Amino acid sequence: MKADGEDGPGLQLTCFSQLSDHDDATLHFHILRLHKQIYAWIGCNSAKFGHLYAAAPTPSSNTVGVTSLIGGASDNIGSAIARRLVLKTGLNIVLACNIPKNSPLLEVQMKQYEYTVLINVHVDCYED
Repeated sequence: MKADGEDGPGLQLTCFSQLSDHDDATLHFHILRLHKQIYAWIGCNSAKFGHLYAAAPTPSSNTVGVTSLIGGASDNIGSAIARRLVLKTGLNIVLACNIPKNSPLLEVQMKQYEYTVLINVHVDCYED
């Protein structure tokens, strides 16, 4: 949904669920796109908030700074998703992620959604 009234100018909210091809899991996505940042929640089989990560590009190099704000560790799937999104978009990312550990097939499917939905839909709509 992109609206200039109720949600304010330049605000885009996208929510959807997708049945995973693997593990019989349902993936839930809530993505809020603001002017120069994306807030996203990705959940698996429940509405739990999960771990919260913040990621941003560094000004001096082509690297990304990622930190865990609530729970999790820097080597978690959520921090990896946040890092890849920053590298692809150049935007600040705040990501809440409730994806089970040790699910490599689910991680592969998450990468497909990152590129097709989180990046293409949201970045192309807001060129600076």
